Amino acid sequence: MKINLDFVAKENTIYEFKKVLLPDENIEVLDVKTLEETSDKISLEISSNGKTKVFTLKNYTDKMIDQKTVMVKAGLLMLFDKVYPWGALVGVRPTKLVRRYLIMGYSFEEIDEILEKLYFVFPEKRELLINVVKKENQYLNEDAINMYVGIPYCPTRCKYCSFASYEINSKLGNYYEKFVETLIEEIRLTGELLKDKKSKIESLYFGGGTPSILKEKDLENILEELYKNIDLTHLKEFTFEAGREDTLTKEKLQILKKMKVDRVSLNPQTFNEEVLKDLNRRFDIEHFNEMYQEIKRLGFILNMDFIIGLPNEKVEDVLNTFEKVKDYDIDNLTIHFLAIKNGSTLIKNNYKITEIDNQKIEDKIKEVVKEKNMFPYYLYRQKNSMNWGENVGYSIEGKESIFNIEMIEENQSTIGLGGGAISKKVDKVDETRFSIVRQINPKDPYMYICELKERMDQKRELFKNL
Repeated sequence: MKINLDFVAKENTIYEFKKVLLPDENIEVLDVKTLEETSDKISLEISSNGKTKVFTLKNYTDKMIDQKTVMVKAGLLMLFDKVYPWGALVGVRPTKLVRRYLIMGYSFEEIDEILEKLYFVFPEKRELLINVVKKENQYLNEDAINMYVGIPYCPTRCKYCSFASYEINSKLGNYYEKFVETLIEEIRLTGELLKDKKSKIESLYFGGGTPSILKEKDLENILEELYKNIDLTHLKEFTFEAGREDTLTKEKLQILKKMKVDRVSLNPQTFNEEVLKDLNRRFDIEHFNEMYQEIKRLGFILNMDFIIGLPNEKVEDVLNTFEKVKDYDIDNLTIHFLAIKNGSTLIKNNYKITEIDNQKIEDKIKEVVKEKNMFPYYLYRQKNSMNWGENVGYSIEGKESIFNIEMIEENQSTIGLGGGAISKKVDKVDETRFSIVRQINPKDPYMYICELKERMDQKRELFKNL
């Protein structure tokens, strides 16, 4: 596609926009002409493939430097009669855009107008987005940091999974004991790294993989080493991803409680056992309910995750799952749209997402969260999902996950330990821009073991001014 503009713009973002939202349109030449530009309004003529549209909008350039570029992108949707719930927004983190506009001095009312008239975002998505940002602003704290611990093992690998995950009974499972030893060593070295640093750890999250696959003795040893070596006195929340019921025992949950973990996730993804079986995910509803009862008895804050769009799952199946959710006393509900990701079995099998009746499902979700008195508190979007669908976390008031909010907003630096963990150093460039530098631990347990010294050297350099 050749782009002819009569103004300076970041053309690479226009190319990427076309690739994502108009992949089937064969555009050889895109011509854009400025018809009018005053202090009150901007008018662009956008032409391609024998079609022409004029896009006229209020001039926001006293604060917004890229308005004309965004108008070109939105104008492409107009030109080719494309209508999407999220309009011309293509980013994974749309909340960051809203927050940037707030910092620029726009009110929520003005931002809503921009989302409607510049980006063509549907009313319900604008409301969701703005409500989430209002909730996030109650928790964001750029003066703190967070910590993530990755356990890259699972009992089986789900077909949709692209995370750092290796089956415990595979060849890489032979390195389990050495992985635990290496993680404990990394915890000790990280404790030395953080000595005399000003930043305080506010949230701690165990993810994976499936952290609850750890043996009871290893789980307890790892948690003890964390408290022994790292200052956790400023911790506001400690979350453990106990997502697979087939890895849980009452003893593990009791260890977590004893070690001051206060939040756990128990993630069925769906209550359709046949669908789970086809996805290579074991599920026993009786054991699931037993673990749920123990979680409630011990007083954890409880989250459940579900995925919409799983292979061979009909609308009726999804509606049935959310009807069953009503039976569980949960504090958080996280809903994902299936995304086909590189590294998953689904993409290797060339699986294509089948469109389903979103409206019925969205109506059911609204019914469930209203009954449970939950409100949206964080969201992000994924490529290669249905209509770039949003993943949303709902919570009872006061039970929101600080870690989830800070990770999506990339507002805090992250210390990452374990397999596949990503450390991030976040520095403010100016009021609206941040510099983010990442350091990634190997996903492969063997490589993680072999490269610990090298990765720790990188981490020391990354966080020397933390």
